[in-house]
Order: sequence, then C-alpha cells, then structure tokens
Amino acid sequence: MITMDGYINWIYRWRFVIVIATMLVVVLAAYGGRDHQKNFKTDYRNFFSKENPQLLAFEELQNVYSKNDNLLIAIEPESGNVFEPETLDLLEKLSYPTGELSAWKIPHAARVDSIANFQHSYAEEDDLIVEDLVKNALQLSPEAISEIRKVAIREPMLIDRLITEKSDITAVNVRVELPGKSNQEVIDTAGYARQLAEKIEARYPQVNVYLSGIVMLNNAFPEASKKDWGSLVPLMFLMIAIVMWLMLKSISGTITTIIVIFFSIMAAMGTAGWLQWWLTAPSASSPIIIMTLAVADCVHILVSMFALMRDGLDKRQALTESMRINMRPVFLTSLTTAIGFLGLNFSDAPPFRDLGNITAIGVFYAYFLSIIFLPAMMFILPVRTPSDRAHASRMMDWMAEFVINNRDRIIVFMGIAIVVLASFIPRIEFNDEFIKYFDKSVQFRAHTDIVTDKLTGIYEIQYSLDAGESGGINEPAFLQHVEKFASWYRQQANVVHVNTITDTMKRLNMNMHADDPDYYRLPGERELAAQYLLLYEMSLPFGLDLNNTINIDKSSTRMIVTLQSIDNIRIRELAAKADQWLRDNPPVLAERGASATIMFAHIAERNIKAMLGGTAMAMLMIAAVLIIALRSFKYGILSIIPNFVPALMGFGIWAIIDGRVGLALSVVAAMTLGIVVDDTVHFMSKYQWAREKHKASAEDAVRYAFSKVGTALWVTTLALVCGFLVLSTSAFELNKGMGQLTGLVIALALIVDLTFLPALLMRFTGEKHEDMDQDGESDTDSDAPVVV
Repeated sequence: MITMDGYINWIYRWRFVIVIATMLVVVLAAYGGRDHQKNFKTDYRNFFSKENPQLLAFEELQNVYSKNDNLLIAIEPESGNVFEPETLDLLEKLSYPTGELSAWKIPHAARVDSIANFQHSYAEEDDLIVEDLVKNALQLSPEAISEIRKVAIREPMLIDRLITEKSDITAVNVRVELPGKSNQEVIDTAGYARQLAEKIEARYPQVNVYLSGIVMLNNAFPEASKKDWGSLVPLMFLMIAIVMWLMLKSISGTITTIIVIFFSIMAAMGTAGWLQWWLTAPSASSPIIIMTLAVADCVHILVSMFALMRDGLDKRQALTESMRINMRPVFLTSLTTAIGFLGLNFSDAPPFRDLGNITAIGVFYAYFLSIIFLPAMMFILPVRTPSDRAHASRMMDWMAEFVINNRDRIIVFMGIAIVVLASFIPRIEFNDEFIKYFDKSVQFRAHTDIVTDKLTGIYEIQYSLDAGESGGINEPAFLQHVEKFASWYRQQANVVHVNTITDTMKRLNMNMHADDPDYYRLPGERELAAQYLLLYEMSLPFGLDLNNTINIDKSSTRMIVTLQSIDNIRIRELAAKADQWLRDNPPVLAERGASATIMFAHIAERNIKAMLGGTAMAMLMIAAVLIIALRSFKYGILSIIPNFVPALMGFGIWAIIDGRVGLALSVVAAMTLGIVVDDTVHFMSKYQWAREKHKASAEDAVRYAFSKVGTALWVTTLALVCGFLVLSTSAFELNKGMGQLTGLVIALALIVDLTFLPALLMRFTGEKHEDMDQDGESDTDSDAPVVV
C-alpha cells in the first residue's frame, strides 16, 4: 500500500516529468474544444428537452403551417410620420426582391411583409383588384399618400402589427426559414440584417432602425456569452490572483493556483468538445464556475502547508503533512461537488444539464491537478516561509471560543432564523420574461424594448383551429366561431394584435359587394367564401401566399395573438383562459395555444418540479457518501443540515428582496448543494479527526477544526463569492441571477458551517474524551497510507 511519504517521494522524484506530462494531457484534452466557436447552439429551442410538451405542440403546429421564425426591421422616422415619400420609398425598396436594400436578400428569407407590399384588395366594377398598397412612392401625390394612410390604419392585419395608428413607426417583417444545418445560419442572417440596417441609416439619415424578432433573439445568446468570455473570465482570473496573493502572500502558491485553474478549464471545455457537447449561453459560463471551484482544493492544501512551515517544518515535510491532512476531505469535496452538479441532469432545460456535466468534469480535473500537479510545481518553484498569520489565527481562535461558549444560543438563534426565512419561501412565484434574459446593454433587448413600447409585441400565442373536414374553413359556422374567438382575445388585457383569416374574409366579402362597408362581414355561404378565397389566392404574388395562415387542404387555419411584454404568470393565465373558452365554445377544434412564448412561460415551473427530485437525489447521494467516508451514520445525517440550510435561507432572503424565481434560479438549489458541502466536509473531517485520533473533547475538537481549516474556509468562500459576483455582472440575465443567488447561498453556508455546524456537533456528539496532544498536530505514523 502506498504511504503518504512514498507518494510525496514519488512526486518529488518525477516532478519535472509530472509537470510536462500534465501539460501534454491538458493540451490533448483542450484540443477537443477547438471548434467551440462553431459548436455554439443559437436556437432558443435548445432550452427545451425533446419531451417538453410545449415544444412538441409548437413543432406540430409548425409542421402544418410555414415556420414563423422572423426578423423584424422597425423603421422610425425622426419626423414622426411614416407616410412621407422618402420613408415609403425605403419601405418599397425593403419589400421588393430586387435592389441593394431588399430584405428578401437576407439569408434564408422566405417572405417579407410591410405596409408597402400589403396586398390591398378592392373592387373595380365586377373585378377584384389585388395589388401592393404602395407603388412608386416618390411619385405619389399628397392625396394619394393620404388615401394609403387611411387604408393602412384601418386594416386589422396591419394596425399594431406593422404600423401604429399614429403612423410614427412601422416595420418590415421578414419570415426566415433556417435549414438548421449550421449554427452559422443565425449568425450570418443577423449579421446581414445589421449591415442592412447600417446601409439604411446611411442613406436615410432621417430614420432610426431597430432589429428584433426570433432571429435576433437566437443571435443574442452567443453574443452574450462571447461578451462574458471577453470581460468576465479575465476579470475573474485577476480577482482570484489578487485574493490568493493577499491571503497566501506567496508568489509560487498564487502562480500554481492560477495554472491549476487554467488547466482545469481548458481540459474540461476540451473534453466537452471531444464528447461533442455543443455550447449554449448557460453552459458557456461553466469556466467561471470551474474557476471558482478549482481554487478551493489548492487553498486547503497550500494554507495547511504554509501553516506547517510557519510551525518549523521544511517544505517537503509541510507538503507531506498537508497532503495527509487534506487528501481525504479534498477528494470528498470534489466527489460531492460533482454529485451536486450532476444533479442538474434532472433539469428540463438541456443547457443546464450541459452546465452541470461540464462543471463536474472540471471539478475532477481540478482535483487531480491539485494532488499531482500542484505538489510537483511546489517542489520545483522556490517557496519562502510565509509571514506570520497570527491575526488570522487569533480570529479563528476567538471564533471557536465564541461558538463554544454560545452553542445553545446559536442553535436557538439559527433555528429561529431558518424557520423565519423559510416561511417566506411560499411567497416565491415561478416567473420571468424571456426577453429580459438579456441586459439592456444587449442590442436585441434594447431594440426589442423600443419596438414593444412603440409598435407591437414580440410575445405570441398561436392556435391551429381545425374545422374537421377538407375545405371546412369556408364553412360560415366555423368562420363565425373563429371570429368570436378572435373577438374574445381582442377584449383581453395585454393583447396587441390578433391575426386571423376572418379579417381577410370580411374584406373580400366587402370587395365583392362593390366595397360597400355594410358588407364588411363574413360570407353567409360556404361556396361564396370558397370562391372569394380562391380568387384572392390566385391574385397574390409569389411569396405572399396564405400558407402561413391556412393548411394545404383548407381544413384548419392559424390564428396568431400578439401580446405586450408581460411576465410568464400572466401569459399562463391568459392561455389557460383561452383554452377554457375553446372547451366551452364548440365546435371549433383546437389544441392548446403553442409558441415560443408559451414554451418559455412554462419552463421555469417545469424545471423547478424536475429539480426538486434532482436536488433530493443529490442530497441523499451526498449524505450516503459522507456516511461511508466518515464511517459514521450520525455524522452523515448531521451533514445534511448545513448542506440544506443555506439554500433554504438563501431562497427565503430572495423571496424578500425579489420574490421571483425564473429558469436560471430553478437550478441554484442543486448547484449550491454541491458547492456548500465543501465547507461541511472539511470542518467535519477535522472535527472527527480530533475526536477519533486524538480522543479530544467536543470543545477541543471544535478548536482544532477552527485552527486547521477555519482560515481556508473563509478564503475559499471569499474566492467563490467573488467568482459568482463577477458572474452576476453578466449581460445574460440567466447567469446574472444565478450568480447573485449562488453567491448569497455560499456566503450563508460559511456562516452556517462556522456557527451552526460546530454547535450541532457539540450538542449531538458531545461525549468527553481525553484532551488532545498539546501540539494539536496529527499523531499518526508518518508512513500512514494515503486515504482517499
């Protein structure tokens, strides 16, 4: 069996070989991540599992009709009037297939809709005329423009969708059909749209251009991640370097820790590449999390080593003893941390599964680097005996005495605090808005806010209304029910626009009766409705047909409801009311509403329910690991309390200061469970070591634990909190919220582990033993085996 002295001797003998071999292994692993830039998922659908019922409903609807992914180009004249020749001329250029400014040239564009190419229908004697609303804009007289304006602001298909009643802003809606063969499709489409916007503003300086829609939403995910990589990762490296230097006062220790962190990230991300895991915005934040977690292993080994060197041991002796003290707890913390992050595989959102898996891999890389590469580097680099840390030692001694003398008060106070904070948790609502996943510094969010404030919404609920037979959408009774459903929706709060075939039918009926306004109603006969629709379809130009509204055999029609920017709770409530209306008003046959909006409205709630099981499973597994490792059922059960309580308190505080838990925060409990267990394991390991090896009393065991691990705990906690606070400055709100709440839970975990945990240990394992040896050090044989 390999002893610790033998293990350290092996590392010392082969230290240069170990360093070189480690570098080669890391380079080989990192090579797998060479294509991460290309392998970045840019489709919002990746947030949903293949079994997600809302995703399945939406895909089923899109299989019937054309896809409705879009890119919205909003045009706002500084004059406040869209109906000016220059602005109408711009809309013409955007709406027609030819010309440098044509929106049809946007990659993968399948349809372009605007007020300029709106297919305006009217009667001319016995003929039905269907033509573009705007033609030759620069040659139009003021009277002609006035007539165009009257048509546009009276047309239900245009008002509050492509034009406002005030006519101060308009939009060109580009329907995009991405083949889905490459992530570059979204990037190229968004990039072309931005170049087009720049050309527009250069040639028409009197207008402002805003880009929104699903394509820009998809493009915002990788852009937010790239921004984080460019700013947050370097900032985090800098902060860790500063913290390590201030706490260790060792150049070699700081450099080695930074290298371990860097290697852990490279190897983990590379391994993800070898496993062909595509990155998403949440999983792309894993380097920052790995960075903070990798610090902990190094700190515990180095803090113990430097403390022993101050006590008179040389570097080799101190490193040997530090490895002996920390080998088992470092392994346990790595294992339990990985279990916690692997619990994210219960998430209903695949990006968080990838985040958990990549981080778990990074944790194990950090562990092996800490026990192999770190000691080899410390043997190679010069290490001075650090300056006296008497202040930190005195602080830990004072803390230990405070806890010992006030153990009962601490248990009572913490118990009350836990109960009080936990009582606020029922006030939490599962709620967020997917547009607000991005900070206002992100162009998509800024432009979308302007579009929704001034023109139309980006949130939609879509319905496929089935008539039950081929050609059934022409049945007057069916059309009447569709009209009633549309009218009901238009009366609901937060509804901006309802797009339905009945508006076209009413207009056609009026056209076929010499444009008599009295006939602006639905046809009374099925044959008439079918003739009107056929005549209209035959008059439509290529690319502007009705396949986005009716299916091939005309047995069903799509209705699209556009909403204001509202939160998920109100979206779910509105959709539920609509579903109930459909059940109460047969014979319109329809499944529940489907859309990206509906999908995001349910994801946080679904994820919370899924993660409850994942968190419980991870907690039981961690408890089982600790029971086995600590060889004590009592210690294993006691460990559950300080591991679970910080999340309980953190969510209670969050309920007070915010009150909303969205998609990102739904995984925090499982994620922090794996992190906060580190402090518990290290403290309990030192406490148990003192109790069993030194036969110490509970009080002396607490003193020993504080002296040996107290400083390391608050140093690692400081690094972890700093890391997640850096993450909380992300422009991607999912990372931002996750960073804030996780940082809060980790800080609470330190308080719990340095107060509540020792008080509980003394209360429930307080049998008296002989005092410890006066030197307080390990009395084990220096040839004791390596315990992992």
